[in-house]
Amino acid sequence: MSKIYKAALYMRISNSDERTGESESLGNQRKFLQDFVAKNSDIQIICEHLDDGVTGLVYDRPAFNELMRDILAEKINCVICKDLSRLGREFIDTGRYLREVFPKYGVRFIAVSDGIDTINENNLSEELGVTLKTLLNDAYSRDISKKTRSALKSKRANGEFVGACPVYGYLKSGENKNQLIPDPYASEIIKDIFKYKKDGMSAAKIAETLNNQGVLSPLAYKKDRGLPTPKGGFADKDTSMWSATTIIRILKDETYTGVLMQGKQTTFNYKLKDKKHKPKDEWAITYDAHELIISRQDFDLVQKLMNIDTRTAPNEDSVHLFAGVLICGCCGGRMTRKIVPYKDKKYFYYYCPTGKKNGCTAKMIKEDDIINCIATSMKTHIANVVDLDSLLEILGTKKVAKQITDKFLTQINDVDKQIQKITTYKVKLYESLVSELLSKSEYNTYKKEYDSELFRLKNAKALLISKYEHEKLTAEDKLRWTEHFKEFSDMQILSRRAVVALLHSVTLHFGEERSIHIQYRYENEYENIMKLINQKLQKEAV
Repeated sequence: MSKIYKAALYMRISNSDERTGESESLGNQRKFLQDFVAKNSDIQIICEHLDDGVTGLVYDRPAFNELMRDILAEKINCVICKDLSRLGREFIDTGRYLREVFPKYGVRFIAVSDGIDTINENNLSEELGVTLKTLLNDAYSRDISKKTRSALKSKRANGEFVGACPVYGYLKSGENKNQLIPDPYASEIIKDIFKYKKDGMSAAKIAETLNNQGVLSPLAYKKDRGLPTPKGGFADKDTSMWSATTIIRILKDETYTGVLMQGKQTTFNYKLKDKKHKPKDEWAITYDAHELIISRQDFDLVQKLMNIDTRTAPNEDSVHLFAGVLICGCCGGRMTRKIVPYKDKKYFYYYCPTGKKNGCTAKMIKEDDIINCIATSMKTHIANVVDLDSLLEILGTKKVAKQITDKFLTQINDVDKQIQKITTYKVKLYESLVSELLSKSEYNTYKKEYDSELFRLKNAKALLISKYEHEKLTAEDKLRWTEHFKEFSDMQILSRRAVVALLHSVTLHFGEERSIHIQYRYENEYENIMKLINQKLQKEAV
């Protein structure tokens, strides 16, 4: 009686395999292997192991590890694959399993399509065909890796989203799922988070508020909606609650302003999957890539909030009104809020913690006095800026700024069309080579010309984008700063958000005559616009 081999069918597909659907691809492999076993009476199928979406360049795969455990437990003594590439595409390790590991445990290996069956091989290490196949599989993986990297780089350069999981607040859309659109529900949570921060809440308090409201955390929300979830980092934590870390990560993410930042990491080569971080000047950054959830104005305001002292006092939900803003005119230190109880009442003061011992002669000053003084000054300054903005509309200065930025956008779109045209020519050029309409020499000549032209155009596009962004900041944004002040034109009570948005610092001087110096944000822009208006008025007067 002939020996009966206890076999495991091993199947693998990777993300780079061309397939119409994962179930059909795995199904085809299974059917192919089952038909083979049906024709071989000395083989009995004991189990199946499936690695779905896993590269063949590494052997640390979930199903393959299970296969090896079955071998060590002597549950199976035969492994059957459709072809050698299903076992692996890495030359060295594939050879080691064929020539060392499987023989050591008495395992028969069969790659049906390649005609490999170790029961018929007396000395596999000398089999030239197997060596060539493993080399070709390795070379194939290297080629696929290069093509994949090139395709991803091209898509990133065109502003297409190539990630598997959009950030919380966005969904993938478009024919190829390469565009981001706001998630109707999650985007509103993002807006709430930024609003809470502008109102003075700490990150921990925002997280607590969302948890108390029963709002699902980003990971829990995606799992609940059946959306793809990222692997690694914070996403793999067991907790599904909002945390201060998650809030801070969201508040710092420029994606919500319509900016797409990709290509932040890469691998050392096609065999090593460990990630390394790339310098920011090598990232693929696209502005206005998708619909924004948070305006640039609000985003910048929140960054300012996060850069100053935002410590909260015990049992309080928000930061103090002037935290990080008040400066001692004597020593330059930050002033601190102090509560002084007196006859069942509480009085609030600001003082300099440097103290007389360290040479500071600053005195305590009532919080109410500071509030009244600053509120009066701010209302006057806001009214002046609002009047200034109205004058800008009349003089048409805003329209001029928009015309400048629109000119660059038109040029960028024109270069994009040229890039697309050259790219199409390159594709047709290759088709002509394959169809033998062009010789290899002619193909190389034309390809070199097209590559040179593409290089020139892409550099030109990068330069135009840089100029556009600069002009946008120097022209459009220099006028848009007035919106910060217009937002508070109806302010009745001084708020933390108004203080942070409009004030750079408030310096308290404690000489013979106490004084307060208020430095507003955008003072240089204010002065420059005043000069521009005066020049325009003088020209019109002439």
